[in-house]
Amino acid sequence: MPEKPIVGITMGDAAGIGPEIILKALLNPEARGAARYLVYGSPAVMERAASFVGWKGRIREVAGPADCRFEEDALEVVSCRHIEPAECRIGEVSSACGDLAFQSIRRAIVDALAGLIDATATAPINKDALSRAGHKFAGHTEIYAHFTNTSDYTMLLMEGSLRVVHVSTHVSLRQAIELVKKDRVVSVIRLVREALIGMGIANPRIAVAGLNPHAGENGLFGREEIEEIAPAVAEAAGLGALGPFPPDTVFSRAAGGEYDAVVAMYHDQGHIPLKMAGFRYGGSEGPKISGINITLGTPVIRCSVDHGTAFDRAGTGTADEGSMVSAMVAAAGMARSKKK
Repeated sequence: MPEKPIVGITMGDAAGIGPEIILKALLNPEARGAARYLVYGSPAVMERAASFVGWKGRIREVAGPADCRFEEDALEVVSCRHIEPAECRIGEVSSACGDLAFQSIRRAIVDALAGLIDATATAPINKDALSRAGHKFAGHTEIYAHFTNTSDYTMLLMEGSLRVVHVSTHVSLRQAIELVKKDRVVSVIRLVREALIGMGIANPRIAVAGLNPHAGENGLFGREEIEEIAPAVAEAAGLGALGPFPPDTVFSRAAGGEYDAVVAMYHDQGHIPLKMAGFRYGGSEGPKISGINITLGTPVIRCSVDHGTAFDRAGTGTADEGSMVSAMVAAAGMARSKKK
């Protein structure tokens, strides 16, 4: 049997739920059986999280992947910045946590580019903490793009049969409208087509959403569809692109299996339907979260949870690990496919 891939998990913000959901996910048989794992972050913070979730295994500090033994009863952690848990008070934004999260991501990328790990899975970070630490990135996607020298990239959100990619993400709505350009739409179509083929979908059907209500209604509500989006779809027709479709119905059609992915024009247009599908609130046990985020276009495989740091639940041991499990399993699967 071939060896399981090595997946590096970045710890996320130490004051949030990241360390807890990592440990809980490692107790999941599907996740545990998919790969060999190590964590990038802080051994001391992971020890603290172990007390919250009842983790009985050992936490072992290592210098890097080459020092890992991948024993069943231990979790190996690469220390990416010396920090005392007292510096990272649960549920509070701090520059110390922001810097630790950043250094963890950067080290994981370096090791992945060097071939020391096969893929990465990321726990949530806090963008305010990141900024306070002096790291001016909008999020994980932009960090990965910067440190892999990638200019053509996007994010893919997945929940069940619903897959969504974005023309733009972490910009203002005004900027997002200005970024709806033909060449960018075609680029995103190409990126998602490659990803879908890698997932085993031989002839992907890619629905492209309009920007405006009713996809512009033939110019009545805006001309972006006529001037930018429709020409992009025409150019990418041979890649399986269809549309542009009214954004208020296309996501439901994709979730029902009519399309393999939807190209959304901006952050909330794509995130809202995905999170409606995967996030469940109101239960007695707290929120149930599923769905993952995959960075497309970079040479480093990155799969992530599709939720935030949940400072209000941190330290309780009750945060749902479902999205973390999915991210770890997906990262392992993509690593296996890449090796083949």
